[in-house]
Amino acid sequence: MMTFRKPLSHKHLSGYMRVRSRRGNWLAVVLLRVSRRDLFYCLTALLIFCLGSVFYQLNGGAPKVLLDVGYYLGRFADGHGSLAPRALPFPSQVVYNRVGKCGSRTIVQLLRMLVDRHRFTLISSDIHNKTRLTKREQENLIRNISTTPQPFLYTRHVHFLNFSRFRTDEPVHINIIRDPINRFLSNYFFRRFGDWRGEENHIVRTPGMKDDERYLDINTCILESYPECSNLRLFYIIPYFCGQHPQCREPGVWALEMAKQNVLDHYLLVGVLEELEDVLLLLERLLPHFFSDVLNIYRSPEYRKLGNMTGTVRKQIPNLEALQVLYERMEYEYKFYNFVKAQFHLTKRKIGLRSGPVKYRKLGNMTGTVRKQIPNLEALQVLYERMEYEYKFYNFVKAQFHLTKRKIGLRSGPKPSRPYSSVLQRKDLQEEDTEDSLEWTEQT
Repeated sequence: MMTFRKPLSHKHLSGYMRVRSRRGNWLAVVLLRVSRRDLFYCLTALLIFCLGSVFYQLNGGAPKVLLDVGYYLGRFADGHGSLAPRALPFPSQVVYNRVGKCGSRTIVQLLRMLVDRHRFTLISSDIHNKTRLTKREQENLIRNISTTPQPFLYTRHVHFLNFSRFRTDEPVHINIIRDPINRFLSNYFFRRFGDWRGEENHIVRTPGMKDDERYLDINTCILESYPECSNLRLFYIIPYFCGQHPQCREPGVWALEMAKQNVLDHYLLVGVLEELEDVLLLLERLLPHFFSDVLNIYRSPEYRKLGNMTGTVRKQIPNLEALQVLYERMEYEYKFYNFVKAQFHLTKRKIGLRSGPVKYRKLGNMTGTVRKQIPNLEALQVLYERMEYEYKFYNFVKAQFHLTKRKIGLRSGPKPSRPYSSVLQRKDLQEEDTEDSLEWTEQT
């Protein structure tokens, strides 16, 4: 039996047409409300998006700003899964076993300004007077350093640590040294008078130092062989590179050669303070994740406005005789310094850096002469002989000046040297263990 479908009535047909008409009306309303200007903006945005996609592909990925934004948004994303872990720079572990009175506080200050910009972990130890460690202390310190979140830069006054000895991944080592006599003089007067950070800074560091020792003339200390100016106290830089072996604390060829070998085998860069700007430039090129833009910061007026509060005050240069004695006592120190300086200049030549030595300038002192160098001892002796009458007059004026100071009771300058017999009563300093006798010379 055949069945026929009943045709739609007029009522149903009109309802169907109204539904389609209503949908068409909405579309017409939307199109009518979009002006030509709005349509132009939409097409322009689409064009910019397309061009950005092309540049994205040509440049190998998103710009650093977008990556940083995505990284921080991903850390707080909820329910969408975490982003892929950020790729670590290479190298991602740096150890700076800074040598005392070699510009380390300037470097640390710059690093503190860079740490937020480059997102790395900076650990600056406040331990200044324990550079030699037992085997157990070395193992614990190396373990603590190795477990620091990467990328990190660890810095402390400590003699070289051999990570491979404890079967730990070797970090990158960096350091800075300076002319040994200049380092010794800076430390000598720093212990007595501190720096520009505060009037009482030196008293805090050496509270037990008596006035006759604090105002001891540097020439007397050197020429009369006071313990502070003796050979053991002058053998300072080499142990920082030789390592923790007991023989590294004994002045000699073994310690010198071991320090040289460690520089060649373990240190990415050992700079010289006299060429600080070149050191910063090399660090910027060799370790960009940590030191990128450090030279511009160092040269910036904003940084120099902070003032150099780390400069040693009341520093004096010994006479020629005392300098000659110092140079002879620091024979191994100068051999190592010249070796490091030659390696530093070789690295500069390899990367095409041809700038010459620049005198290390103190922040806030814009009147200092740049590129000033001290002649060698032979040249100084010739100068001294040629300026015989100048020095006679200078010594006369200096004596009159000190006489005037004594008349008015001013005791701020160097006092007359105490007799050598008073130092003989302190032979216990010479008989102390090497570690104890050197401990108080470790400075920031």
